[in-house]
Amino acid sequence: MKFKINLFTGLLFCTYSFAQQKDTIKSAEKLSEVVVTGQFEPQSIKKSVFNVRVISNKDIQNLAANNLSDVLNQYLNITVRPSGTSGRSTVSMFGLDSQYFKILVDNVPLVNEAGLGNNTDLSQINLNDIERIEIVEGSMGVVYGANAVSGVLNIITKKKSTYKWNVTAFVQEETVKDEYALFDKGRHIQSIRAAHTFNEHWFASVGLNRNDFQGFLDDKNGKDYFENDQTRGYRWLPKEQLNGNALISYSKNNFRIFYKFEYLDEDVDYYNTTVQSGYNSTLGSYRYANDKRYLSNRYFHNLNASGKIFARLNYNVSLSHQKQERNVEDFWHYLYTKTEANSTTVKDQSMEVLYSTGTVSNFFDSKKVDLQIGYEFVNNQGYALVQEGNNIYSPVRKTLENYDFFVSSEIMATSRFSIRPGLRFSVQSQFENQYASSLGLRYLYDNGLELRGSYGTSFRTPTFEELYTKQIFDGHFFTGNENLVPETSTSYEASLKKSANLSSGLKIAGTLAGSFLNVDDRIDMALVRFNPDTGNPEYQYINISKYRMWNFSAMNQFTIDNLNFNIGAALIGVSRKIENQVFSSDDKFLYSFNINSSVSYQLPKWGTTLSAYYKFNGKTQQFIEGSSSYVLSDIDPSHWLDASIRQGFFKNQLEATIGARNICNVTNVKQTNTGQSAGHAGSSELMLAYGRSYFIKLTYNLNL
Repeated sequence: MKFKINLFTGLLFCTYSFAQQKDTIKSAEKLSEVVVTGQFEPQSIKKSVFNVRVISNKDIQNLAANNLSDVLNQYLNITVRPSGTSGRSTVSMFGLDSQYFKILVDNVPLVNEAGLGNNTDLSQINLNDIERIEIVEGSMGVVYGANAVSGVLNIITKKKSTYKWNVTAFVQEETVKDEYALFDKGRHIQSIRAAHTFNEHWFASVGLNRNDFQGFLDDKNGKDYFENDQTRGYRWLPKEQLNGNALISYSKNNFRIFYKFEYLDEDVDYYNTTVQSGYNSTLGSYRYANDKRYLSNRYFHNLNASGKIFARLNYNVSLSHQKQERNVEDFWHYLYTKTEANSTTVKDQSMEVLYSTGTVSNFFDSKKVDLQIGYEFVNNQGYALVQEGNNIYSPVRKTLENYDFFVSSEIMATSRFSIRPGLRFSVQSQFENQYASSLGLRYLYDNGLELRGSYGTSFRTPTFEELYTKQIFDGHFFTGNENLVPETSTSYEASLKKSANLSSGLKIAGTLAGSFLNVDDRIDMALVRFNPDTGNPEYQYINISKYRMWNFSAMNQFTIDNLNFNIGAALIGVSRKIENQVFSSDDKFLYSFNINSSVSYQLPKWGTTLSAYYKFNGKTQQFIEGSSSYVLSDIDPSHWLDASIRQGFFKNQLEATIGARNICNVTNVKQTNTGQSAGHAGSSELMLAYGRSYFIKLTYNLNL
């Protein structure tokens, strides 16, 4: 009943806004936010053929977000999946995991030790110099190539300032549920960024951010606990991150060039729950644990140039070198003396990428027709340490390359109707050559009504793990498969937007959207046989599953004076056919419903900004592998609410933000039937968060 009421409310608003009479409307034009994702050149949202959604820097400030996962937790159709055991947080959109969702920084895919652009750890993305975040849902294979299946997220960083000097420094202290101390509990963040405009042509900035997360104990007893009752360690692993970035840019007339550098250093501490005992003549009786540290670092270099050649053609070229590496340090932690010994460090995973992409457009001296041609070259050198039988570890080094060429055209058939066809051809070193195509349509009606439709195909190439991984130990047998082929996807989307400025001063924007996504040859870890000698099950990645999704959503925005209110709802249906060569799942559609809403109000007299962000994730269902069949598993719903108060002092030179995150105190949600899953008996709870936390952030701004 609640679902029907909320959906009816969204539809009622859209119907109401479409039916407004002309004499009640002052203007039908939407605020001209400029976007770059999927565009030939930066342009307003209204002119974009794609349905681009923007998360502003103001939203990031109001949330006092630590990293990208804090922001995306509130986004419709997105679910953030954290892991307390690895420290990673990844994104799931429309039920497809992070391997299908591509994350870019200034149109360049971001590397991690497990992929390029996909499978990204959201907790490793610093928000210190972000101008805005742009999201496009659906297959974007023509523009962004492999792995842009469920959508793309493009982080646009700051590259200019209205001030000659701009220095921003802040400290942020945050509880981890009810755990906090000045040094050894909670979260502690320090950041500084300085930017200088030398003259009308030159600009530079440099920034440094430290994020110290001391872990979450919950019912555990920390690293120095010495009883062997499985309560040693942390429920969420401690993690310390150091992010640095620098940028220098030059622009003159139509020419612009910038160089961007980013560095990440991350330490994640794993404390074993098992405590062991020993004796020697030096230490006497002692207790110790076999602990680990995961040591990651990332280098990101991006050189971008854009301008005109031959007085007409617009070009945009990026050249990037990136590397992310993870080392694992194993050591003995002596619990009585609190010392470490027998330390060994090995490289566990790494990915090094040479990447370049470029486009040329504006071939015709016409405002009605534009043509863009482009390329993308990728040289990806991967490394992984795999576990063979008999506890033997061996390194795997492989180079994957692709050379892509794409062409797209934008045709203004009339002043209201535009068409955007596109085609990409990808030459692959490891797989058969791949293709992607797209068609975007946009029609502008009177009174601010915008109709968009799009068709797109894309492909996902198998990851390094899916191709080459091996984990063979103690009756466990999980292997990759070098014969995997890329998954292919097709998506369709239609949206109807209406924006209006009423005579009362109220600004309204409403969107109704529907989409369908189909994925073939989906890769899954499947049971391929029972070993005839041992009787143990053997699993391997194979192209065996199919996936279909349809989505219907309504989003509405209201703005009047200092008040901004947003509300949206989405209904998602997912059909997933899974086979493991022994038995298969049902392919019926399983449905879920989610709502998000936000409100912000600035008190005119004091300049105080009050903000709240809410999201409801409805019950979801999925088929999981049991001992003799696939069984239906239910995941309980959850409510998310963040709120903050932001106040400036001394002409906003000093700013204070206080608030609470996860006010509904979500921790784990119940998942049924997981005890029947193959391999291991799963938990009956799914980890989502560590509960309600409180934060205070103090920011100093110096603008000269």
